[in-house]
Amino acid sequence: MPSRDQSSVVPRATLERRSRGNSSLVRNWHELTFDPADPSFADPVMPPRRPPELYRAPFPLYALRIHREAGLALVAGGGGAAKTGITNGLHFLQLDWRDGKLSASLLHAHDTETRATMTMALAGNFIAAGQDATCHILSFQLFKSGQKTGGSSGDSAKAGAGDKDLRRRKAPVPSEKSNGNTHKEMTEVSVETLHCVQTDTSPDTLQKAVCFSDDHTLMATGGVDGFLRVWEFPSMKKTLEFQAHNGEIEDIALGPNYKVVTVGRDFQCCVWQRDQMVMGLRWNENLPGIPDKTYRYQSCKFGTVEDQAKALRLYTVQIPYKRERRPLPCYITKWDGHSFLPLLTRPCGNEVISCLSVSETGTFLGLGTVTGSVAIFVAFSLQRLYYVREAHGIVVTAVAFLPETPELLKSNEAALLSVAVDSRCRLHQIACRRSFPTWLLLLFCAALIVGTVLLLQLAFPGFF
Repeated sequence: MPSRDQSSVVPRATLERRSRGNSSLVRNWHELTFDPADPSFADPVMPPRRPPELYRAPFPLYALRIHREAGLALVAGGGGAAKTGITNGLHFLQLDWRDGKLSASLLHAHDTETRATMTMALAGNFIAAGQDATCHILSFQLFKSGQKTGGSSGDSAKAGAGDKDLRRRKAPVPSEKSNGNTHKEMTEVSVETLHCVQTDTSPDTLQKAVCFSDDHTLMATGGVDGFLRVWEFPSMKKTLEFQAHNGEIEDIALGPNYKVVTVGRDFQCCVWQRDQMVMGLRWNENLPGIPDKTYRYQSCKFGTVEDQAKALRLYTVQIPYKRERRPLPCYITKWDGHSFLPLLTRPCGNEVISCLSVSETGTFLGLGTVTGSVAIFVAFSLQRLYYVREAHGIVVTAVAFLPETPELLKSNEAALLSVAVDSRCRLHQIACRRSFPTWLLLLFCAALIVGTVLLLQLAFPGFF
């Protein structure tokens, strides 16, 4: 493998290896610097205080996914194989509104033994969890079970003992009383491991990216060895395996017509059709003041375009390759998702970006940084709409938007979850922006014109 660069961000592989071998997970993140006076971050919608904490896990969090139909948030991570007392797990959180606030209650905690989940993807009720050099395919089901409470003191004691179980918290639904006892239906989760495949062969043994195609028939993985592997799903028959990058693969996105976009630490962002490279993307082609190897790609994600059914966009994040005394800005680039031509590039601040997410309708982009900050951008203009500095105490490892449903958003325009090595899951909300109805605006214009004419008639009676 080539020698590692002196990047402005501690490589995620290094962070993940530390999580497996050291309880002091990320010592060097505090050494990173940024310019708080960055003009590209001017005038954001900035909340006055730290966003609410939805959940705190007993281990560092690295992966986050949202299950739309069930209203679940899946968070995963751990301390790895080191015997430090830090566990490894995948937690299922039920999202619902209580007392006017969004809350997350633990439904089930799945033990991943000595393996910390670093990457994760969802395909319906199937989970692809990247753990060390393997990808575990899990299946989960939700079911209702009756539990009897309010009986004898012995029953109460048993219920109290069950409440101490940190692995599962059951969400009650409206109860039905009978004979002085209360019968409640509880939502439970059952998890089954279906497959386990090797996805990396490097000495570092680490899978770094995993994603599913939109129709859930293909799964792609990438690791430290630079190989792209594509699997048929759910049979998990390997269909492709080739070296896509000279070094680590940072991110993967599956696009239309089974095209695959990969991002590597070798400065490359490539579009593949099977094992043939269709093209290499050059985000700085129209920015002559930025040399080729000043920046490297960090993330790539596809997103739809609101009110344009056939339109598709690809978003990439570029971060400085080396640390400078005066930190360089990071950039977001928006591409046409079919022709892969660049449409717009804008700076997104001097804090090094660590993760990227696109909202369900493609309206917003969510970003996390290595210094713990979280930002939301408008996808159309790449202008920043929301920003909380150091929302987390350390690197943000994943962000994900909630489904744009009235049940979860209520009166908000968007909601973003973020997780970090500080074990916390936080909520970021954008309230619906107030706007005047079109008819009211037209009525105001008409009234203004009529008023102007009347004033002119009074001022110049012989003119009209």
